[in-house]
Amino acid sequence: QVQLVESGGGLVQAGGSLRVSCAASGRTFSKYAMGWFRQAPGKEREFVATISWSGGNTYYADSVKGRFTISRDNAKNTVHLQMNSLKPEDTAVYYCAASLDLSVYDYVYDYWGQGTQVTVSS
Repeated sequence: QVQLVESGGGLVQAGGSLRVSCAASGRTFSKYAMGWFRQAPGKEREFVATISWSGGNTYYADSVKGRFTISRDNAKNTVHLQMNSLKPEDTAVYYCAASLDLSVYDYVYDYWGQGTQVTVSS
């Protein structure tokens, strides 16, 4: 089993940067692909980015491609999402999730964190 705890959310002005992190417990973290999803008020949860267990493969939603970077450190059981050039439409609760399969679909992910709020002001 994997437990996930996000951190690093907050309030930032449009055009600014923020890094959210996810700390995982458990010895098998390196076996899991990790994903970031987000949910804005009144909207469905959507895929943001995912990274393979080795870090060798990454995928991004078109809306964040070129602005966000996902990375992981298996020695520290952490995954990060560096967000640059933030826009008001990036405002959402950001969730990290773990899956044995690399996927952009949330239903594939077995474990979820509690989420961290990111608010981008205009």
